[in-house]
Amino acid sequence: MIRPGQIADLPAIMRIRTSVAENHLSVEQMVEIGITNDSIAAEMTDGDLGCWVAMDGGEITGFSMADRRDGSIFALFMDANHEGKGHGSALLAACEAWLKQRGHAEAHLTTGRDTKAFAFYRRRGWQETSKTAEHFAEDAVMVKSI
Repeated sequence: MIRPGQIADLPAIMRIRTSVAENHLSVEQMVEIGITNDSIAAEMTDGDLGCWVAMDGGEITGFSMADRRDGSIFALFMDANHEGKGHGSALLAACEAWLKQRGHAEAHLTTGRDTKAFAFYRRRGWQETSKTAEHFAEDAVMVKSI
């Protein structure tokens, strides 16, 4: 099941975000680039950041976030024990639909090139561009018409 994320979900979201093996960031690394529970909560409250969580038996097993200001998929991460169940696809679709409803004709995201995530996005119609990622220049910038 997918539902809109809430500020109360941030501890579970951060647990999942810091537990992944690919595209891993520690809490300290996130703070360095301005990502904190407080900044995420403020952006959600202001309506700039949309958030969705995947649920399995009452447990948050994944999440996604999209930024209405620039049309980006800000995050999409699954607990490793819950991959392959279709939740990631549903989370991505929620982001794409939300951005489209806010007037974006194209969405973009960044991810590591040699990751399962890169292949996941490619299978769903995302294309790599020649652009450079802002914080992590080695990452691929991908786009999709929505």
